[in-house]
Amino acid sequence: MTAVASAGWLGRALGRLAITVSVLFLAVVVSFLVFVWYPSNLAELFGVGVVVVVAVGALKAGSNVAGSALPEHDVGEVAVEGPIVRRRSGGPIPGGGPVAAADEVVEQIERADEDGSARALLLKLNTPGGQVVPSDDIRLAAQEFDGPTVAYATDTCASGGYWIASGCDELWAREGSIVGSIGVIGSQVNAKELADRVGLRYERLAAGEYKDAGMPLKEMTDDDREYLQGIIDGFYDDFVDRVVEGRDLEPEEVRDTEARVYLGEEAREMGLVDELGTREDVEAELAERLGVPEVTVKEFERSTPLPVRFQSGVRRVAYAFGAGVAGVVADDGWEFRV
Repeated sequence: MTAVASAGWLGRALGRLAITVSVLFLAVVVSFLVFVWYPSNLAELFGVGVVVVVAVGALKAGSNVAGSALPEHDVGEVAVEGPIVRRRSGGPIPGGGPVAAADEVVEQIERADEDGSARALLLKLNTPGGQVVPSDDIRLAAQEFDGPTVAYATDTCASGGYWIASGCDELWAREGSIVGSIGVIGSQVNAKELADRVGLRYERLAAGEYKDAGMPLKEMTDDDREYLQGIIDGFYDDFVDRVVEGRDLEPEEVRDTEARVYLGEEAREMGLVDELGTREDVEAELAERLGVPEVTVKEFERSTPLPVRFQSGVRRVAYAFGAGVAGVVADDGWEFRV
């Protein structure tokens, strides 16, 4: 945190404290005069209790007023990092890298939207892409956020990541960011020849001509290939439409990229990126949009239940122990891979 940001945060904190104390003092004085000072003896004892109750209520109310007048933050940040999937399976494996689970990311964006203080959304993107529908779910959540939305590409904003960015008001990137890959891929390993060599035979039991199209143990027919390519083309048309709508480009301009990736500077020249800049530049842009001298950003992270956190911790310990044992054995000439 910079010195300017630290000073701003301290000023807000002191301001909130001053408002809370002022409301509390005013409530105590008024309730004391009404319930203690003026009433007769019988009411005085009751009045003291009322003063205490009013003071507690005023403390809470003052805190709420202070939070509304001088919120701790005004921008909500949500990160999309790693391959985009519907949901994470199991827990994170140390060294395996992050995964962007769409259900979790959408929930984080919705929490930011419901937060009364977060008047803008900063979507940090560092992803090579992933599954189509989960990517679109995140795009829709960002698009429905009630306030300015700015996507910020750090290292990579490709494929599904760019699909998501098309739902934001602006896309910022660094000069060295990798941006683009506006395309769709579907692939399947064909093991028919290998199966023949080892004596495996595919027995087809299916209802519907294309039910087993793309099965790895059967040779793909021309009809199968045309059918599956049609699905991919449909997804691609949707992708192009999203980019055309979100980035204000012509369909031919988007299709002419042929799913290439570009460095930030070239992407900006092509209209794929709105601006280049650092994180500080993005925050300055958000401050201008919100009409404040500077913004304070709150990161909305995924909610992890205690049992899941515990399992994750156990998994990390087991992994570290296994890695240590493997390292000792490897020193004697053995090597273990999983």
